Amino acid sequence: MNYDRQEILKELVQPAQTKIVLLVMDGVGDIPQDSTGTALQMAKKPNLDALAQKSDLGQTIPVLPGITPGSGPGHLSLFGYDPIKYQIGRGILEALGSNVDVGEKDVVARANFATVKDGVVVDRRAGRPSTEESAKVVAKLAEQIKKIEDVEIRFYPGKEHRFVVKFTGEDLDDQLTDADPQKDGKPIVYTEPLRPQAEKTAKIVNQLMNKIAEVLKDEPKMNFALIRGFSKYPKLPLFPEVYKLKAAAIATYPMYRGIAKLVGMEVLETGSTVEDEIKTLKENWEKYDFFYLHVKKTDSYGEDGNLQDKVHVIEEVDRFIPEILSLNPDVFVVTGDHSTPAALKSHSWHPVPFMIYSKYTRRGLSKAFDEFECARGSLGTFYAIDAMGLILAHALRLEKFGA
Repeated sequence: MNYDRQEILKELVQPAQTKIVLLVMDGVGDIPQDSTGTALQMAKKPNLDALAQKSDLGQTIPVLPGITPGSGPGHLSLFGYDPIKYQIGRGILEALGSNVDVGEKDVVARANFATVKDGVVVDRRAGRPSTEESAKVVAKLAEQIKKIEDVEIRFYPGKEHRFVVKFTGEDLDDQLTDADPQKDGKPIVYTEPLRPQAEKTAKIVNQLMNKIAEVLKDEPKMNFALIRGFSKYPKLPLFPEVYKLKAAAIATYPMYRGIAKLVGMEVLETGSTVEDEIKTLKENWEKYDFFYLHVKKTDSYGEDGNLQDKVHVIEEVDRFIPEILSLNPDVFVVTGDHSTPAALKSHSWHPVPFMIYSKYTRRGLSKAFDEFECARGSLGTFYAIDAMGLILAHALRLEKFGA
């Protein structure tokens, strides 16, 4: 069946006074390791488990079965955007989240500091330097690399090992392959054009990578940069206009702030901890009717293969569940944008746990919030792009379809 879900929902949406919280624990989905179970199974999370007994559970497919999604497609799906129709480079998300102005002549990309030895990427994240350490090295690049041929180059610091590169010039194109091998232990790769119009940009990017290596040759860990997610500024339907929601985003990392900004949410300033984010939610509760609340570290520890610390983040989030519920949201969703099993140390294709709480759920069918209870849940397995329909329905914001 070929239809546009957003167009259908847009026709059915009606105004209401209901409040919605979408809590995204990035990469929360996992797979069991030996007899220890998943991070969700191992975590002591009495509040999430109690909520599961009053909620409908299921599991989502971010893109298509078997497809491993990036964080961009994973979030777009949750927000109701077809991730295949709207293929957006990670660079624009990181750039907007870092408050970088992006104009018509710009191509932006997300970059990672990396450790390279003898042409091999031995650590794609350069040991996860602190944001402060990384910013100093970004400043070093900005001081020594300002232009390549007729293209201006600007650098903007991000979180930890991440930063943004902006290319400004005539005839730039974003149809490039990632200059990133994606895994440790593989040789350096350079970008290639995906169409003739991108040949100039590819040449500039590859020259930049070599210049970066020269400038950083004496750095012990941050001695190279991987560049990916090349993108110009895309145009998407705006979330507040499609769903008639006054929407706010609470996220600490630039990429997630960027995707919220791209779809038209207001991005709120917040601190770096889960506690800070909950405080921001409380302070702004009366001003908005939809809150996207993002927790990053579940994903970070999954990518590091650190199962125990992933468990600790889930337990930390659990402690704040009563504070969110004390605000009396009409709809409260807990999910992830994709799975990041610690055993794989990467994103994966596994379905993502999903829980929705409201006055109108078929409560009492589930015992806990984890992958296996979600797989058995009343919602079944469904595409993440359909989550917004469920959320709006539970918030009594959808009219009846048809006569």
